[in-house]
Amino acid sequence: MILCDIGNSTFHFKKGKKDFKVDLNSDLKDLKFKKPIYFISVNEKASKKLLKAFPDAINLNKHFKLKTKYSSTLGVDRVVASSNTSNKIVVDFGSAITLDIVKDKKHLGGFIMPGIDILKSNYPKISSKLQFDFVTNTNLDKIPLNTNEAINYAIINMVVLPIKHIQEKYNLPIIFTGQNSKLVLKYFDNYKFKPNLIFKNMRKVVKGLK
Repeated sequence: MILCDIGNSTFHFKKGKKDFKVDLNSDLKDLKFKKPIYFISVNEKASKKLLKAFPDAINLNKHFKLKTKYSSTLGVDRVVASSNTSNKIVVDFGSAITLDIVKDKKHLGGFIMPGIDILKSNYPKISSKLQFDFVTNTNLDKIPLNTNEAINYAIINMVVLPIKHIQEKYNLPIIFTGQNSKLVLKYFDNYKFKPNLIFKNMRKVVKGLK
């Protein structure tokens, strides 16, 4: 079984125990897949590109349902991540960071903010003096005393504080998914890290189709 999560910047493939990402501008015909590909997508143009290279690929978007008051613009990646869970806050670290609240098997809503890589790239664009080295051990209890510390402090706080606010408000455990979420796990209690959550939920749907 080959799974593919198509986002705004990459094709994310899962084949057995291996997973890898391919840039959206890459030539997919270089991939030698013999088995059917099951995919979800938030990117229509990229979906067409995948289907052109692999006409037998199967779109799973319509097979996921979620009880929600959110508008029809709720991305399928958020729907998939929030499926098969209840009384949890689901936080997915990708190009964007999404947070979704699921209580009593109903999706209550959530928010979207820039991913860590986007936040990191913004500072040098503001000024050449804001070049910095990103570190993963930022102490949020210590006021920064230099530019490098100041930027790292701001980036981590911009990500951590909104998530903590929601967790405290709803008093629910968090499920973190996406590799970049490992950068902030040390700042939280009452959480689980499930890096393959979306692929796991996709696999359940595929098995139900057979």
